[in-house]
Amino acid sequence: MNASAHPPESSTEALATPPVPQVRVLQPLRLSDPVRWLRAGWHDLMAARGIALFYGICFWLMAVVLGAVFRNLPQYTMSFVSGCFLVGPFLAMGLYESSRRREQGLPQSLGASLTCWDSHLGSMGMLVLVVMLLELLWGRASLVVFAVFFNTGMPSTAGVLKAVFNPQNWQFIAVYTVVGGVFAGLVFSTCVVSIPMILDRDTDAITAGIASIQVVAGRTGPMLVWGALIVLLVLGAMLLPWALGLLVVGPWLGHASWHAYRGSFAWETPAPAAPA
Repeated sequence: MNASAHPPESSTEALATPPVPQVRVLQPLRLSDPVRWLRAGWHDLMAARGIALFYGICFWLMAVVLGAVFRNLPQYTMSFVSGCFLVGPFLAMGLYESSRRREQGLPQSLGASLTCWDSHLGSMGMLVLVVMLLELLWGRASLVVFAVFFNTGMPSTAGVLKAVFNPQNWQFIAVYTVVGGVFAGLVFSTCVVSIPMILDRDTDAITAGIASIQVVAGRTGPMLVWGALIVLLVLGAMLLPWALGLLVVGPWLGHASWHAYRGSFAWETPAPAAPA
């Protein structure tokens, strides 16, 4: 019998049946889950210490340069922060890749973590543009607050620190905190799980950003705890001499953020529709 008269059934089915897209399902979260994410992130860090050290040094150098710019050339601080917002997500994606590879039992590789973003450049570029736009609006709003409360002109670096820590300026402190909190919340809501989702599912930036906002809106309590832990750990790391704590805290939070994403969503194949 001629075998060509009967094409393989598997090939025919592969051509006739397109892959079924999976559906994103928001998972229930507890207030204790952020601690679990930190624990899992610590295990990832210890499993690839060399990779973690590399990224820790990168985060630490960014903080050192930012501090030097703020002390000596405060007028360029916001410009440097914009650069950090451009570089930071790509560094964080390298840590997510390290956690992803460990989760899947793949070998750890610094090279893979450094190049994991190249196939997601379009989505990452769009997300970075959104974050930079929010950061620029944040900076402009901060300038407006300073202009309202300091009609003698923009204060120096020492003047800024004196104004922030002076209880008599409670109105300025309150308004500045509210404005900063609003923009920080927008940045956090947009990015908390969007970058690891782009890496994991090759999602476009808009879908990933909306999914990230969905997590914060739908699981507000645990996400507030997660955001507070991030702030406390970063502040604690920067209070150490020369901000050396960032060598550990930076990559630790990067690994933990991967687990925050994995704990927030599940991907399920929808059940086939019942025949009419």
